[in-house]
Amino acid sequence: MKRNQSPCIDVCDFSAPKGWCLGCGRTREECQKWKSMKPYDKNILQKELNKRMSKIRAKSTK
Repeated sequence: MKRNQSPCIDVCDFSAPKGWCLGCGRTREECQKWKSMKPYDKNILQKELNKRMSKIRAKSTK
């Protein structure tokens, strides 16, 4: 079974909208819970992170 790698890229700047990290899109709480999350929940969060990062990138190019 494939392990879900952390989406962290060692940027850790939580100044994006809603307290999202500019590097990975997670909130501080999601970062703290990552290791204890079930694979299914990680997959759902990964999909959400893709959407969040798109929003973050869109705002940074304006």
